[in-house]
Amino acid sequence: MLMRTDPFRDIDRLAETFFGTAGRPAVMHVDAERDGDWFHVYFDLPGVDPDTIDLTVERNVLSVRAERRRAQREGVEQVINERPMGTFTRQLFLGDTLDTEKLEAAYDNGVLTLRIPISDRAKPRRISIAASGNGPKQIAG
Repeated sequence: MLMRTDPFRDIDRLAETFFGTAGRPAVMHVDAERDGDWFHVYFDLPGVDPDTIDLTVERNVLSVRAERRRAQREGVEQVINERPMGTFTRQLFLGDTLDTEKLEAAYDNGVLTLRIPISDRAKPRRISIAASGNGPKQIAG
């Protein structure tokens, strides 16, 4: 009796732990950057139907949930199934310096883009102080 061996089986199992499987997808990838008075966040969600994306903010926690479904077609035999399917979730903790009430979201070419303005109370401002004899002066604060 012949027994098939696969020397890379343990490597595949380790990779599935870090990158996910079709039944248990890995976390979605994200980039974030600050551009002046705006904070931009980019989530990679290729092949996701925009109607399945759920975006919520509660107590400065941003939650993104999206689902990628495999098209079910009768009479079609799947030969390879490597693209991750299922539900993807990601949470980000937003600081108090961001104004989540004015958050903007767009989905284009498989990328969910969020624009979050920096809160006015987090921006630097000048404070006037009274100085004896010379009138009020401003000090950067």
